[in-house]
Amino acid sequence: MAQSADSNITAESRTEFGKGAARRIRRANKVPAVLYGHGTDPVHITLPGHDTMLALKHGGANALLTITFDGAEQMALPKQIQKDPIRGFLEHLDLLIVRKGEKVTVEIPVHLVGEADPDALIVTEISTITVEAEATHIPEYVEVSIEGAKVGDQILAKDLSVPAGSTVLLDEDALVINVTHAPTAAEVEEELAEAEAEVGIERDESDEEAAEAAEGEESGEGESAEGDKSDD
Repeated sequence: MAQSADSNITAESRTEFGKGAARRIRRANKVPAVLYGHGTDPVHITLPGHDTMLALKHGGANALLTITFDGAEQMALPKQIQKDPIRGFLEHLDLLIVRKGEKVTVEIPVHLVGEADPDALIVTEISTITVEAEATHIPEYVEVSIEGAKVGDQILAKDLSVPAGSTVLLDEDALVINVTHAPTAAEVEEELAEAEAEVGIERDESDEEAAEAAEGEESGEGESAEGDKSDD
């Protein structure tokens, strides 16, 4: 199983704060960040945008970063990553200081490998697994084999395999992968037809309710007009 790679990044001290300062930092293709943890005061730094983006792309959300700052090195994990929702560039990072041998709790994705039986439909009930792992040996993902899986098969949390030093933090009977019957083309068509029929019935009922409401309004207007005449 692959593990998150260590990436070395050189940081700079950050003395300007606020939205204006953050915009200037980003225009220079850099990323404002905060480094904290282990009882230390938060340290405000600036990271190179391109190198940081590559490190996160390669290592994922649990990328182990070695931050060189003021002549010293500090290992850290991304705790929060803020990205521009449209253009995707990094806006800000919160980095948690970690030490060699320290245990951390992280989320890692489930990767399926192999081919199931042709009539089997693989349903991933849990797509990310919570694990406790050494900060310097975080698994990139948990690999689950579905080779030859048949209808009715199930893979539970206790069936997952993680590297030594890592522990799955799920109930051992939690259902991760469920293998069900793959619907045939005829079954899919039948379900679509039933869904369309239900939509048609709901539309007809809605039209009937609207017509009844309109008739009620017209009747009410008529009664009101008669009442006005009698008052005259």
